[in-house]
Amino acid sequence: MTGLCGVFGARPDGEPAEILRRMLAGDGQAAHASTRQLDGAAIGTLSGATASALIANDRLLLALVGHPRLRTARGWSTDPGQIAAAVADRWSAALTDIGGDFALAAWDAQRSCGLIAVDRLAARSLVYGHQDEALVFASTLDLLGRHPGVRRELSPQAVFDYLHFHVCPGPQTIYHGLLRLPAGHYLEVDRARQWHLRQYWSIDFREDRSPDFDTLRTAFVSTLRESVARASSGAACGAFLSGGTDSSTVSGMLGRVRGERARTFSIGFDAAGYDEMSYARIAARHFDCEHHERYVTPADVVAAVPKIAACYDQPFGNASAVPAYYCAALARERGVERLLAGDGGDELFGGNERYARQYLLSLYHRLPAPLRASLIEPLARSAPVRGAVGLRKLHRYVQQAQASMPARYESHNLLSHLGPQRVLEPDFLTAVDLDHPHELMREAHAPYADSSLINQMLGIDLRFTLTDNDLPKVTTMCELAGVDVAFPLLDDDLVEFSARLPASMKLRGTRLRWFFKEALRDFLPAEIIRKRKHGFGLPVGAWLLADRRLLSLASDAIDALRPHGIVRPAFVDDLRGRLLAEHPAYYGTMMWLLMILGLWLDARRR
Repeated sequence: MTGLCGVFGARPDGEPAEILRRMLAGDGQAAHASTRQLDGAAIGTLSGATASALIANDRLLLALVGHPRLRTARGWSTDPGQIAAAVADRWSAALTDIGGDFALAAWDAQRSCGLIAVDRLAARSLVYGHQDEALVFASTLDLLGRHPGVRRELSPQAVFDYLHFHVCPGPQTIYHGLLRLPAGHYLEVDRARQWHLRQYWSIDFREDRSPDFDTLRTAFVSTLRESVARASSGAACGAFLSGGTDSSTVSGMLGRVRGERARTFSIGFDAAGYDEMSYARIAARHFDCEHHERYVTPADVVAAVPKIAACYDQPFGNASAVPAYYCAALARERGVERLLAGDGGDELFGGNERYARQYLLSLYHRLPAPLRASLIEPLARSAPVRGAVGLRKLHRYVQQAQASMPARYESHNLLSHLGPQRVLEPDFLTAVDLDHPHELMREAHAPYADSSLINQMLGIDLRFTLTDNDLPKVTTMCELAGVDVAFPLLDDDLVEFSARLPASMKLRGTRLRWFFKEALRDFLPAEIIRKRKHGFGLPVGAWLLADRRLLSLASDAIDALRPHGIVRPAFVDDLRGRLLAEHPAYYGTMMWLLMILGLWLDARRR
């Protein structure tokens, strides 16, 4: 494990450095732990697959995890000493010039202030809580929970939010009173021991109003090349290769900037409609990669899922964590120290299928409001339209299109479609706010409400798809496999470039990531340019039906939820019987979510 932890404002007799040593030793890696103490503050680091640094002098304690870099007059610097000097000189103001993926903790004895911060998209995380007058923080909830003053009490609201989002969305966590630092934020403890949460960065969509495609393409390709070069520097490097646009781009560029055959790693599934290995092979041949493959089976899922569920510090329901783990493990077996991941391209350049769907739904609002209200909507609700096979699509379209953003963006939510009252126990529902997930969505959407539709969606997805979901998926699975990971498509310069790119160049009608594909048309294979997005999706429902061991594992884990009073037994019986058989892909997702929750809770009881 790689991480950091610390205490600000501890009483001198509390021996905070010794407490941190015991916390860090809980992973059985005491030899890789370092701690320092200064004026009632203490910070510790644990070194693993990802780099960490702990700098201490008579004024400053500074811990860094990840791949931070400082923007200087001469360009980017990765020297921890320079980062420490910038923090000592400018304190929180220095964060605007610190890029890369990182978690940071600092204590300044001269200012008598403490600071914790995460990168702009929170690829590296920090969680925290208050213990008496002290602030206690750590990279994970499991590490934080080893502090003797921190209580971990399960939050029913967080469980409900997990079933809605399939992850526990920040800034709340699965435990009452323990919080996660939001992306682009820092928390400062001042001289009076007051805590202040502040935002130092958010994406600023400022579209170029008179873009020249050739100029933009030249700048984009140059920035992309530099970002891959930075991400791959100083390590034995490879790349995830799913055969999609992003992973193919990163893999191809890795070979170019390193001047050698890129080592690429792919996962396949022997299941119709899920296996994309043919596209990965196309990309590997096109770029002359040293390509490695593994096919994941239901037996692999049964073997890995309990370990995977337990290693996350919160319930994590994204099933593609399984192939991500096996892919990272394959790379580690082949001697790779760092993997480059393609995450972020869809959320910066408009590549998700739902963006095209939302564009089509938005067209409805271009019709005159009186026409919609007096004619189209009554017609769509009428029995003849709802009952006629050929007209049902009109009913469904109007039903979904009526809502405005961001409510319309959640129109396919699984828990909402099933109905919380059908799925969850009445007593559990009385302890939660059913509107809380929608409140989080409205909060995420608000800063971009006046932006173009595509940028509204990108703003939401930077938070819920990247920060809460994809980045924890990849970083945690790579950590479990013992390999470092970097995200070149989330390079600060690429993020800024995407913010300036006109909306029409991201989504052109229903054509996804138009600019990205056009700019790389002479670089990527034509088959990759044309293919629809897929990724590392696991055939959960099909395998639950086909493999008794996997179904048994899921059933046992879900049955273990019964004493918690969360899920209605009648729904569980219906789910794993009639419903799963009727629609495996749809209801298999809910089976997976409940299984992961049961496995995670069981691991925490041990």
